[in-house]
Amino acid sequence: MKNVLLLMLVILTAEINAQRGTTAIKFGHFSPAASEGGFIIGYEGGRLLDRDLIFGWSIDWFHRNFVDKKVVNDFNQMYGGVGGSINELRAKTNIHDFPFMISLTGSFPVAPFTKVFLTGGIGAEVLLISYRNFQNPDQDEFKGAFDFNWRLGIGALYMIGRNADIFIEMDYHNSEPSWEYEVDDPNSNFNRTYERVFDMSGLMARLGFRFYY
Repeated sequence: MKNVLLLMLVILTAEINAQRGTTAIKFGHFSPAASEGGFIIGYEGGRLLDRDLIFGWSIDWFHRNFVDKKVVNDFNQMYGGVGGSINELRAKTNIHDFPFMISLTGSFPVAPFTKVFLTGGIGAEVLLISYRNFQNPDQDEFKGAFDFNWRLGIGALYMIGRNADIFIEMDYHNSEPSWEYEVDDPNSNFNRTYERVFDMSGLMARLGFRFYY
């Protein structure tokens, strides 16, 4: 019995190793709720489970500088509207967003050399934030935030050879990394606790190239 199980394991391992691999580069525009939209680039590796089904893993990078309007509003309420320009400086934020995901992508032929596909994934999001110190707005502070994420998308691809295709893709991405921090309230001499939530949910429109090996 042990020999049979060992043989089955060897056969299964050989089949997995025999599957074709894929690699893709994607770039385009991402519009999260937390900031203005901007450029996003990503890498995706994968394995063909069958001719039209890919199990993949990916990482993306999105970078943006912006003024967090919610933080401005919170600080204006604390000061009663005094020092608005300083609060704008306090709310300047620089983010680097890194979604890590695993996914399944299924494609369906619709014309010669052309397929449509559906994709979905889950994973984790790491957000690196550089923001201004409340007491000393000229100084930067650094923080990391984390959340789980998910993504759904649809697209179309055109095969440009036996081992490559070009595709367009539209995705909805969902994630809300956050952390809590304290600020001294000069009016009451007590600390106030705020939660900064970065709603990284939004639409992605991307162009990509996929290669098979």
